[in-house]
Amino acid sequence: MNSITEFFQYILNSEEIIRTGGLLVITFIVFAENGLFFAFFLPGDYLVFLAGVFCGTGILDVPIGILLLCMFTAAVLGSLLGYIFGKYFGDMFENRPDSFFFKKKHIETTRNYFERYGSRTLIISRFLPVVRTFAPILAGLVKMPFVSFLINNVAGGAIWIGSLTGGGYLFGERFPWIVDYVQYIILFFLAITTFTVIKGYLNARKEMGEG
Repeated sequence: MNSITEFFQYILNSEEIIRTGGLLVITFIVFAENGLFFAFFLPGDYLVFLAGVFCGTGILDVPIGILLLCMFTAAVLGSLLGYIFGKYFGDMFENRPDSFFFKKKHIETTRNYFERYGSRTLIISRFLPVVRTFAPILAGLVKMPFVSFLINNVAGGAIWIGSLTGGGYLFGERFPWIVDYVQYIILFFLAITTFTVIKGYLNARKEMGEG
């Protein structure tokens, strides 16, 4: 039991992941969090931002070009896997009962974003925890045209990784002392994440109630 607890503490600790896991583990987590429904709880925004910061300060000894390419590819391929899963197994997925790794409210919240923003949801959702994981799955479930999905998937991945990882790299390179305050950066992203998820969920419930 202790080993399981320690494992979850590790994969939820972005700083520890970057310091000990390196590029391979970061890339895998970005891939999983962007399309595997049971990985929605993994760190997203703050992981890709901190990876950029640590790359800029030299703690993560990887060329920024390689880091950007790996994370962008992982984000796009993760979402593509989610789309394929939703397209071929979506009906079974949507009708399954709630469990620790799956809540129907996540599908409903994501559906609400699709109704409001259409295919642009795949770009917007990159900056929305949980929705980011379920958006490609729902896109496959509703049989979004593959070309439309691919364009928005690639664009969303490029904007997400380019802004957060690229921005983090510039911060780390120009202000290396920021590493001493990394815990505050994580708290900042956690606050934004929590606020975004709660707001999205409440808005979805409100609009479903009005419907």
